[in-house]
Order: sequence, then C-alpha cells, then structure tokens
Amino acid sequence: MTVAASSRTDDIRAAALELFTRNGYPATTMADIGAAVGMRGPSLYKHVASKQDLLVQIMTGTMDALLAAHRAAVATTADPVERLRRAVDAHVRYHARHRLEAFVGARELRSLAEPHRQAVLGRRAEYEQGFRRLVHDGVEVGRFTVQSTRLASYAILDLGMGIAAWYREDGELSENEVAWQYTEFALRLVGAG
Repeated sequence: MTVAASSRTDDIRAAALELFTRNGYPATTMADIGAAVGMRGPSLYKHVASKQDLLVQIMTGTMDALLAAHRAAVATTADPVERLRRAVDAHVRYHARHRLEAFVGARELRSLAEPHRQAVLGRRAEYEQGFRRLVHDGVEVGRFTVQSTRLASYAILDLGMGIAAWYREDGELSENEVAWQYTEFALRLVGAG
C-alpha cells in the first residue's frame, strides 16, 4: 500500500469513527462515510471492504493499543504498587487521548458480527485479567487489601473508562493531573499503604 493510499485509509477510518460516535453504527452508511472524505462508493471500496470492516478495525485497534500500553507499563518493574500505578496511568492516558474510540468501543460491541465480536471480547477479557493479576499479586505479597480482586479490577477499569466521557484537553485539569489523581484513587481503592 502506498503512503497516499494508507493516508486515505486512515482518513476513512477517522471519518467512520466520528460518524459512529455522533450517529451510531446502525445509522451511519457507507455513503455518509464517503461524503465525509469526499469519495463515492466505488472509490471508497478500493480502500475498505465494508462498514463492518471499519468497525472491526476501530475496535480491535483500540484493544490492541490498550493491551500493548498495559504490557509496556508493567514490564520494567516487579513492585506491585508501581506496576499498578503505571498500568492505571497508561489506562487513564489512553482514555483521555482516545475518547471517541472509547465511546464507540463501549457502545457498539452489539454491532460487531461474529467472529469479530468474540475476538474483541477476548481482548477485553485479557485486558481485565491483566489488572486483576496486578491486584492479586499485590494482595499475595501483602501490599493490597481487597475482598474481591475481580471487583477491584472492574472498579479501576471503570475509573479510567469514565474519563472518555468528560475529559477535555482544554479543561480545568491537565492530562498529567488527571492521571496522577486517578492513580492515587486506584491505589486507595486496593488499600495500598
């Protein structure tokens, strides 16, 4: 794929993301997406197979990015507190920077056809398991105190995902301030010293 074709595909994906966020997946047509990037149907289909393919790219790309950020965040330390702090920081920053992807990911799972739906659900489960392992490991060595590692991991994930609904770059708090405060919230949630 040439650079121009790759750029055009990125433009199409960005337009689809914007339209899926604003109108919802079911109400968005390929003609809408084409109009947003100044292309007609036949030209559009040279770059993307279908509307479903665009949704799959958005949702799997989101989960792959979250998984990669999580792995990178926890890779360089064995300390349970620091691992959780870094994982929450990565989670918060992703949701602050990728609000549309988070919104579509939360709302449009129902619109994914199989086997793509199960593939995304598998990635989500893997991501949640990563947080659950971090909490479990901290409990095992006496650094965290929680009754349910599952509930604690869900609560931490919800903290970060909620940011996509309200955070704005030009808002009252900077991304760094939000990330720092949310990591503190998460550490308190698990009873870290």
